[in-house]
Amino acid sequence: MTLSIIAIVASYLLGSVSFSLLIGKWLRGIDIRQHGSGNAGATNTLRVLGKGPAAGVLLLDAAKGMVAVLMGYLLSDYTWVMVLSGIAAIVGHNWPVYFRFRGGKGIATTIGVLAVLAFWPALCAGIIAIASIAWKRYVSLGSLLFAGLTPIFILVFQYDWSIFWGSLLLCLFAFYRHRSNIVKLVQGTENRLGASKGGVSRVR
Repeated sequence: MTLSIIAIVASYLLGSVSFSLLIGKWLRGIDIRQHGSGNAGATNTLRVLGKGPAAGVLLLDAAKGMVAVLMGYLLSDYTWVMVLSGIAAIVGHNWPVYFRFRGGKGIATTIGVLAVLAFWPALCAGIIAIASIAWKRYVSLGSLLFAGLTPIFILVFQYDWSIFWGSLLLCLFAFYRHRSNIVKLVQGTENRLGASKGGVSRVR
């Protein structure tokens, strides 16, 4: 039990490492949360800093989700510890202790977590999400599709119930963090990928 708690706490601390903030500070000396959309994530990094930094943020954020789940696996024999470790990493990303609990929306980290916990369901949902982004150019819509479809595919592939319930909680996290995007999607005012040239611009 002690090792399980250590895995979960360590996963939260790992998740709290916000790579978009660190890269923004390193490259431009800026707080990414004060520019673009104000979100500490890969999409806003793309808008503000460009493709290279955004790709780095995406990969690093996903990697910390994968590491968290693997940490749960190494320190415990229970699937639910792996699930809770992954959830803890996403909670850390969304509410990072190192950055005054103002983080991102957690989708890249969610991708990393679900890629380890449920690879095939995540892959199926990811293909649909990517196709949606390529078609409509709404990253938020693709993110919501990924979060919403993965639990369904987990049921189809008959994964462990702890993984299903964990993925359902991550789905709720994603929809909660994207609530303003959902309103914009309904109103038709959501930003499309590539609609802005990026660059450093203040949050309105």
